[in-house]
Amino acid sequence: MSNVPPPPGPLAANPLTRAVLEIDEYASGLGWDRPARLFALVDTTRLREQEPGLAAQLGLDEETDATAAASLTPIEQDELPAGTPLDEFLATIAWPDAVTGCALTVERLMLPPSAESSVPEDLDEKQLAAWVAKHPERQEVRMTVAVLRDGSREAAVRLREKDSPTEVLTGAGLVPGLAEALSATFAE
Repeated sequence: MSNVPPPPGPLAANPLTRAVLEIDEYASGLGWDRPARLFALVDTTRLREQEPGLAAQLGLDEETDATAAASLTPIEQDELPAGTPLDEFLATIAWPDAVTGCALTVERLMLPPSAESSVPEDLDEKQLAAWVAKHPERQEVRMTVAVLRDGSREAAVRLREKDSPTEVLTGAGLVPGLAEALSATFAE
């Protein structure tokens, strides 16, 4: 497990948005063509109180700023199993009560809305992926999606061709399918 360092520059006001941007910046530092990464989101204050040793190991043993009292700490989980479809893997996750939320960063190919009408019908998932990979308007994106137990959501999307912290799109509804799948990991 590793703590994700905060991104440079101004911080977002919402703790969930801050966590998503921290994870996006961390993933950006690792470069492209990486496997999906899963993170537990824990309440920073609660972590300091209940697990001071772990908090110290993560560099969270001291209150560093006024926003820390309402912050979430992303903790990277073990690598996702290779060869297992993401939806199947997510269906196996159950988080302990100490985990406030979770986040996932994943790279995908996507098409602009203008290309949607040209998608052939009758393609299975594998054929569709191959078709998109060959499409001249395809774009590589890194999506970071986070959800909290209370249903809050946030996402960040970074295009490979505009790989800059100032070009990251954020919003709660950007990647609804992945947000739903992550929310399901908290279902009882």
